[in-house]
Amino acid sequence: MKLLAIDTSNRPLSVAVLADQQILATTTTNVGRNHSSTLLPIVERAMTQSGLEPTDLDRIVVAAGPGSYTGLRIGVTTAKTLAFTLNKELVGISSLAALAANVVTEGQLVAPLFDARRDNAFAGLYRIQNQRPVAVIEDQHVSVAKWAAKLATYNEPIVLIGTDVQKYVEPLRAALGDRLIRARPQLDLPQAGVLGLLGQTATPVANLHAFVPNYLRLTQAEHDWQAKHPEKDHAPYVEKI
Repeated sequence: MKLLAIDTSNRPLSVAVLADQQILATTTTNVGRNHSSTLLPIVERAMTQSGLEPTDLDRIVVAAGPGSYTGLRIGVTTAKTLAFTLNKELVGISSLAALAANVVTEGQLVAPLFDARRDNAFAGLYRIQNQRPVAVIEDQHVSVAKWAAKLATYNEPIVLIGTDVQKYVEPLRAALGDRLIRARPQLDLPQAGVLGLLGQTATPVANLHAFVPNYLRLTQAEHDWQAKHPEKDHAPYVEKI
């Protein structure tokens, strides 16, 4: 299976082209949120380096959230557009699961974390089983204090991973003590090659046009609208992008 993997869910940007288990080309940057102007040139370069044409691809894999609103929209929109125009399968993978998959120690608990501002985080807890992250606590938008308390109920070492962990390491260490294991810095960045490996065996989305990012929280505009219109239907605001 040949696929293109894209992760723009946060500040880092990562793109990879894979053929089965082999990563043919990959690029990861962490220099700023300019994904709208840099994503497509990086995709084009990765395809050229891999020696594949877009029509050679079998599927497109994208980090589907949670994360940055703008970053998610750029990545998901690009992935959907490529999948539609090329008539290829589309697969969405949790951005947190893809980060957790950087850890390969069998049986290890891994807690990936993205900063969600105002002492909140996007976080999940995974256990590595058969070289894949399996959700123990589903991805959520949660206060760091509550997240630390949830992790403290597990009486075993937990690897904390992500560039934003350092911002909240003090309350997390206070809750976990010596059970907290800090991932190596090189593992903190998402790797599209890892995302692509996860996406090889995942089920493609059934309805391409209805696929949207997993934001896990409302935008400020949506929150304000709900407050002003409590009687209105609060179904998803965006049906397709």
